[in-house]
Amino acid sequence: MRTGTIGQPTAHGPGQAADMNNDHTPHSTEPPAGDARQTRNRTRHMQLISEAMARSQIHERIREAESQRLAQRLATAGRLERRSRRLHRRAEAASQRARRALARAVMQ
Repeated sequence: MRTGTIGQPTAHGPGQAADMNNDHTPHSTEPPAGDARQTRNRTRHMQLISEAMARSQIHERIREAESQRLAQRLATAGRLERRSRRLHRRAEAASQRARRALARAVMQ
């Protein structure tokens, strides 16, 4: 039995050469080569669509994670800045108290 190629499929029996462009026949065990190629292309296309969607979702998650990290860094920086200012004010107040205490000790 001679097998055909994708470009030149062979007929599956006598009198079927004219029916090569017809849909899948019920007594045939495999679809004509053109249908197989189309099915493979469709399957590959669907897989590529799935991969593209997965890539897109991963990219979106990465951007979201980076955005959350940036927001967290900004919030942390704000807290540290407020804390730094508060500690600076406390240090200034302690320094002022020490100066006053020293001035009182010298005056007595």
